[in-house]
Amino acid sequence: SRDFLSDAIADYNARFSTNFSTDGDSFQNYYKDLSQRMKKREIDLLIVVNMFLTGFDATTLNTLWVDKNLKYHGLIQAFSRTNRILNSVKTFGNIVAFRNLAKATDDAISLFGDENAESVVLLRGFRDYYDGYDDASGRHHKGYAELILELREKFAVGEPILGEQTQKDFVRIFGNILRLRNILTAFDDFEENDPLLPPRDSQDYQSMYLDIHREMTGAGNAEKENINDDVVFELELIRQVDINIDYILLLVEKYHASNGMDQSIIGAIDRAVGASPELRSKKELIDGFIKTVNTSTKVMEDWRTYVDAEKEKALEKIVQEEKLKPEETEKFVRSALRDGRFKTTGTAIDTILPPVRRFGGARAEKKAGVIEKLKAFFATFMGLVEE
Repeated sequence: SRDFLSDAIADYNARFSTNFSTDGDSFQNYYKDLSQRMKKREIDLLIVVNMFLTGFDATTLNTLWVDKNLKYHGLIQAFSRTNRILNSVKTFGNIVAFRNLAKATDDAISLFGDENAESVVLLRGFRDYYDGYDDASGRHHKGYAELILELREKFAVGEPILGEQTQKDFVRIFGNILRLRNILTAFDDFEENDPLLPPRDSQDYQSMYLDIHREMTGAGNAEKENINDDVVFELELIRQVDINIDYILLLVEKYHASNGMDQSIIGAIDRAVGASPELRSKKELIDGFIKTVNTSTKVMEDWRTYVDAEKEKALEKIVQEEKLKPEETEKFVRSALRDGRFKTTGTAIDTILPPVRRFGGARAEKKAGVIEKLKAFFATFMGLVEE
């Protein structure tokens, strides 16, 4: 009803400091504002009646719950809201139907697609992705279980992987496992702690995967996914289940509660950090903090104090070694940590450098050295401090 919608808009206004209503242009502006917030993921769940099923596009949208009899173009358009491909993590959408729309879906696909449309538009069943399947041409597609068996047979956990071709084989197999796991998690049948690849082994393999990525790309290319035509790293698929610092600190709490006696927790921390693209650069910092833990430690509180102190110490060391301008450097770093971006272009980086001769390449060499050290600093403290 209009009254219910007015109440919903009033709640929206209170939350987002807006001033919309159900009247004319104001409602249209509300609609546009709501659309933008959905696209920016400021809103997680949107419940609507006869709205937003068409003429709305948000690539981050991954699930549509539908309790409405849809058919033909209306069904295709509604499902398309969810089915936009975004990246390697979101390669499909998830439709949860409270009515039986199977026949309506088949009819719509048949009407608007060609003879191969169904295999392109709809995912296969759970068992096909888990156990593998043969397509219409007789080609076999390995399933999750087959790939894990192949991984375990060829690459033992923790064993070094030597030789470029062997490393490429490992990257290919583990990448396929990551892609299939991403699909399987959309099915209720899939167990997150799948016995074929328990979390501990998964973290160990993930750490090996990231070691090879670092070796192939070099320390300065942590974000690079395509090495060449035949090696692609699925970093986005790893990041979607990435372990954060809060989880690590919970493990440190457990270690503290054991009075530093339970060394298995230290092993769990090492595996978790090694398997995380975001935490690997913070390993030395985390290890240093663990060494300070004693009976009087208040983990969460002392961690923040420790990080702030280490940040100041590390920055002071860079400033002294490179003879940088202290105030300008502090401002540059604070801005980078606040924005979550380390900019190597523009004039900001030049303002922190000491006077250096512009000729003979000395200034460029100095700048490159400073950038390398500040990048490492940024990778260590990004996400851990508030600026």
